[in-house]
Amino acid sequence: MEKGKGVMGSGRRWAVDFSDNSTAPSSRDIPDPPGFTRASVDQDDSAVSRQKKDAESNWKAQKAWEVAQAPFKNLLMMGFMMWMAGSTVHLFSIGITFSALWQPISALQGVGKVFEPYKDNKVDLLGPKLLFIALNLGGLALGVWKLNTLGLLPTHASDWVSSLPPAQEVEYSGGGIPL
Repeated sequence: MEKGKGVMGSGRRWAVDFSDNSTAPSSRDIPDPPGFTRASVDQDDSAVSRQKKDAESNWKAQKAWEVAQAPFKNLLMMGFMMWMAGSTVHLFSIGITFSALWQPISALQGVGKVFEPYKDNKVDLLGPKLLFIALNLGGLALGVWKLNTLGLLPTHASDWVSSLPPAQEVEYSGGGIPL
């Protein structure tokens, strides 16, 4: 048997003709049943798609608010960790404090990327973004407060002594021998 030949050996190739040459009426020629119009199906589809779009917009808005409230959990955890670190200056308390400062700063730099998946014409992201920014600013304030309690912020006059000019000599006194 030659390669490529069928069992029948006739060399006949199969082909499918998709053109409709029949004389039977097609489904396009059959009228719609009473009470049914194709426009109503299209309207139902548009109503269903509108409902799906509304549900998706509601879901996006809900998720945006959840993302906006996420820094609150981080704020409570970081506050507890800073309280546990104490108010003395050592490696652990400094590391936690700078972590408390770095996390809100990096979160504030990426506000646009955080809310990018929830961007939609029907979803207002201004409120969630403002809450996200406010909570991260609160975390930043907590870190600055911890820096102050550790004494690492220059808030007293004695912290600036090195920048003051030396005091002028008002009088000079010497021993009992005149010079």
